[in-house]
Amino acid sequence: MIKKFFGIATILLVGLQPAIKAQFDSTISLSGGANALRIAVPFLTIAPDSRGAALGDAGVASVPDVNSQHWNPAKFPFIDGKKWGMGFSYTPWLKNLVNDINLTHLTGYYQFDKMQSISGSLLYFSMGEITFRDNNNNYIQAFNPNEFAIDFAYSRKFSDHIAGAMAFRYIRSDITGNFTTTGTGSGKPGTSFAADLAVYYQNPINLAGKSGEMAIGGNISNIGTKLSYNEDPQKEFIPINLRVGGRLSLNIDQYNSFSYLLDLNKLLVPTPPVYNSQNEIVSGMDPNVSVVQGMIQSFYDAPGGFKEEMQEIYIATGVEYWYAQQFAIRAGYFHESQNKGNRKYITLGAGLRYNVFNIDFSYLIPTVGFNSPMANTLRFSIAIEFEPASTRKKRNK
Repeated sequence: MIKKFFGIATILLVGLQPAIKAQFDSTISLSGGANALRIAVPFLTIAPDSRGAALGDAGVASVPDVNSQHWNPAKFPFIDGKKWGMGFSYTPWLKNLVNDINLTHLTGYYQFDKMQSISGSLLYFSMGEITFRDNNNNYIQAFNPNEFAIDFAYSRKFSDHIAGAMAFRYIRSDITGNFTTTGTGSGKPGTSFAADLAVYYQNPINLAGKSGEMAIGGNISNIGTKLSYNEDPQKEFIPINLRVGGRLSLNIDQYNSFSYLLDLNKLLVPTPPVYNSQNEIVSGMDPNVSVVQGMIQSFYDAPGGFKEEMQEIYIATGVEYWYAQQFAIRAGYFHESQNKGNRKYITLGAGLRYNVFNIDFSYLIPTVGFNSPMANTLRFSIAIEFEPASTRKKRNK
């Protein structure tokens, strides 16, 4: 998947190519080699906050917090003792490649009562200034490409242990500057509408005499319309993602606690088939289908069969340690198949909780490639969360 993102970044850095859709090209091999999935707006798959990023991009069942909108909005009603909160995250992205690409995330929630919440977020991806050039490398114009997504969610508890949520999202991607190229017509911003369906379950446990909590979560995100940057009727899928995972938390003693998380992810988009020299499909299935059909066939359409389908599942796992619920240390690992993007990295991070403030940061260390553009990625997050007025009054008496 990251391969496609690099394709976009490269185009934005060296100039617009004759066909905008070329940014999504994959390398396909009859021998079962690299066959990355094709998606538009891959910025939606980037972990926007420091805590989730430090846990190896795991978060569908992590302890609920202000950044749950991205991972699983069904967690919001389980935020204990808080009425509302807001969070801000900033990520200089691919800084080993260029210094002016960044991702900004603003999120917030409000709890009506102990059973239901509303939440929202804004994700803004700036690609800095790029120069458009023609096929002869002649300067045409400069442009600041950008993408953003804004969403709102409603979440509700069904019992003391389980909750569900729905989110609705508007996505806009402007990477062409309305530039016109020969053979493809006028470029335009791509837009899409999408929805998320999420569920979350948590329950107290006792393990080896230690109190703790078990949690399970699931989220199908970005179920939405396909997107195009020109008048071409062939549009690209947005990153419809199925994320499922669990968490086990244990309180070692009064001050020390640990959590272990594991997420499994799969993009519910068609796998590119193998074509012959006449552009006929010789293995796999036609990817030019409706959104619903694409989601269904994503489980069985890979040219490499079951083995390749399993390669499309990427793994995120992390460990979180808290001391007195005030200081946290985190570590994680992310794994993606070599044939599907080859993202493999270790993540580290820390967090500090003081009064109503939460401050977090994370650091990414690739395990593949010495000169990876993702190397040394830092994320910074800050959040504020407030208790209900009645709780503050009781505590201050």
